[in-house]
Amino acid sequence: MTRKEFLDLIESKIVVLDGATGSNLQKRGMPAGVCPELWILENKEVLIELQKEYILSGSDILYAPTFSGNRIKLEEYGISDRLDEMNRELAGLSLEAVRRARTEGTERRIYVAGDLTMTGQQLYPIGTLRFEELVDIYKEQIRSMLSAGVDLFVVETMMSLQECRAAVLAVKETCDLPVMVSLTFNEDMRTLYGTDPATAVVVMENMGADAVGVNCSTGPDKMLGVIETMRSYGTVPIMAKPNAGLPHLLDGQTVYDMEAEEFAAQMQKLVAAGAGIVGGCCGTTAEHIRLLHDAVEGMAAPKPAAANRMRALTTERRCLPIPLDGRFLVVGERINPTGKKALQAELREGILDIASRMAEEQVENGADILDINMGMNGIDEKEMMVKAVYEVSGLVDVPLCIDSSHVDVIEAALRIYPGRALINSVSLETEKFDKLIPIARKYGAMFILLPLSEKGLPKDIEEKKAIIRTILERALEIGLYREDIVVDGLVNTIGANKMAALETLETIRYCKEELHLATICGLSNISFGLPERQFVNGTFLTMAIREGLTMAIANPSQDLLMNTAYAAELLLNREEADIRYIDRVTRRPLSITGQPVIQAASMDNGTKNAISGNPVFEAVIKGNRKHILERVDQMLNRGTAPSVIIDEMLIPAINEVGALFDRQVYFLPQLIGSAETMKTAIDYLEPMLKKDGDEKKLGTVVMATVEGDIHDIGKNLVVLMLKNYGFEVLDLGKDVPAETIIRAAKEQEADIIGLSALMTTTMMEMKKVVDMAKKEGLKSMIIIGGAVITQSFADEIGADGYSSDAQDAVKLVKRLLKLS
Repeated sequence: MTRKEFLDLIESKIVVLDGATGSNLQKRGMPAGVCPELWILENKEVLIELQKEYILSGSDILYAPTFSGNRIKLEEYGISDRLDEMNRELAGLSLEAVRRARTEGTERRIYVAGDLTMTGQQLYPIGTLRFEELVDIYKEQIRSMLSAGVDLFVVETMMSLQECRAAVLAVKETCDLPVMVSLTFNEDMRTLYGTDPATAVVVMENMGADAVGVNCSTGPDKMLGVIETMRSYGTVPIMAKPNAGLPHLLDGQTVYDMEAEEFAAQMQKLVAAGAGIVGGCCGTTAEHIRLLHDAVEGMAAPKPAAANRMRALTTERRCLPIPLDGRFLVVGERINPTGKKALQAELREGILDIASRMAEEQVENGADILDINMGMNGIDEKEMMVKAVYEVSGLVDVPLCIDSSHVDVIEAALRIYPGRALINSVSLETEKFDKLIPIARKYGAMFILLPLSEKGLPKDIEEKKAIIRTILERALEIGLYREDIVVDGLVNTIGANKMAALETLETIRYCKEELHLATICGLSNISFGLPERQFVNGTFLTMAIREGLTMAIANPSQDLLMNTAYAAELLLNREEADIRYIDRVTRRPLSITGQPVIQAASMDNGTKNAISGNPVFEAVIKGNRKHILERVDQMLNRGTAPSVIIDEMLIPAINEVGALFDRQVYFLPQLIGSAETMKTAIDYLEPMLKKDGDEKKLGTVVMATVEGDIHDIGKNLVVLMLKNYGFEVLDLGKDVPAETIIRAAKEQEADIIGLSALMTTTMMEMKKVVDMAKKEGLKSMIIIGGAVITQSFADEIGADGYSSDAQDAVKLVKRLLKLS
């Protein structure tokens, strides 16, 4: 299937996907705890008949049953050596279902999508799995399915945007088939890793995904906001594959509360909101798909809400739109070793402490984007650039601008950056022009267009415009868009060229008004060699903003410059400019001389006060595992007791992290980083506590992911958090039988049994543990959690509590044990 065929199909009708596989196979005899892919191969006719039912119900695209057929998942069952054979056979079953349906009278074309999903392991730097290894893992599976003859690929049920990027790259580097991507969002419209729908669609669309959407998550009635947001930010087709409502127990079986008729009616609303590709996930049957097909037949295929591609950069968790008439943006320039001896010395040692501090300070001072430049002698620039991208993107939530003279350095950084970055820069110089524009296209990056050629600086404004048009035309030819380009105004020194400012202003005007391109400039060149340069820079900046300058590369700690920019926007009546100006100048007021006013420290933010006065607290808040032990040693050397460090520094810090997580200021990566930092400190202090007799244990908890479920990210985090708070925790791992859990709880005299499940097909194992505990007369209280678990399900099976996340689990355990 070519991309054109895929798009023609989407434009011709509402495309109907299939329904649930796992829950229907369980109804047809698949027991819990087995490898689903292996069971399917041993019961081929069951799968073929199910997929034939979907075809007869109106499905246009079947998902091959290869969902967890990757190397890491198959290793859980000791059968990773069969990966190629299994994926080929599994994809072949779906192709056989299509063949049989055709022989039985189905005339329309049915497509088979090779199905990829997450591995269950966390990517570096949160986990140990490296990005390139993950790309290779997906490529193994893709090649096997290609040899079977699949028509396209789908990457589904994803929680990590970075894993989505790896899967899409793997498809694009292996074949030319279309690829669809769908993520799983919580009710707060964010994935477990904190990605929102706008960020997801902007990143995936620009990396070349042919459709983007949402699956699993919820019923269709709670998916409307995700679909509307994706449609407004993206131009690719939007897909929706929701569950049949919420799961609950009926006569000991997991059932879903949305019947086929209501499901179909709700799906019509998603189509009206912009979903052009629809199907069903957990709990849906062939009847759901049949009524869905009938309900959407004849409805017009949705058109994108956005007339043009969104001009935007992103992090993994946040989208930064860059409209031509939007607010002025600042690209922080400080992370650059040129002229910075202390930074150079650290980089030669492979240390990024100064760069990290610069990142935080620039964001605090108002930087919207951070430029990262590692160009200097005496280091491996590529290695340090990759290291800096990991470090800075994990520390601050603003997009990055990748700045290097070397193409390979830029590509290495773009490959692992977990969002949409800006390249600095692409000129008409042969090396950059020929190589960097395709690289921008491949990784979905925006780029700064620098109007230079092999001959050097343009001799006049007309040559500058000609270079801009040449690079623009080349970018459009290979599939980029005007919205992907930011033109550098190329500021020259006014002392050497009296026309320098006017020519730059004309470039800005020309790009915005005639070419509809965003613009950027570096400010400091304009005043080189002049006295009191800040006045020239500030005045020039206001003139450039008036002409339509989109952003500038500057030092955001220069208050005169920054406050001038905010004032310019205020005078131009930009949206919310008054609020931004007042907020800026009241936080960073200037005297008439342009120097910062010295004010008494009167911060009312408790977190900032605690950070400034306590390096241990700060390390936990910022997830600084690298330096936590030296900071703990500082406190010990001052005579602080180990128990005081834990009770008055570590515990309050992790409590604050939990509060930030609750308010959605922090997301899963920050929570894990802070928890790991605290664990490092506690492991270090624990022998001292035992030595001093200070050790405290609050209670004993046995934790496990239930039988049949091999997902443990959430469970591992709960274990880590509980240990950090002083609980004795026995982690039994994943895919643990009920009998093993009960036996361990008896042996440990556990106060609490904690159970986790990610899949609806394994939920009932929790009830088995609850029933067995009651039968055995255990006094242990049972708490449950996981992506598919709800409070109502906990009530139905008789669990003592439900927690929505790791921080909530700590609160729940404390409450049950009457510790808070």
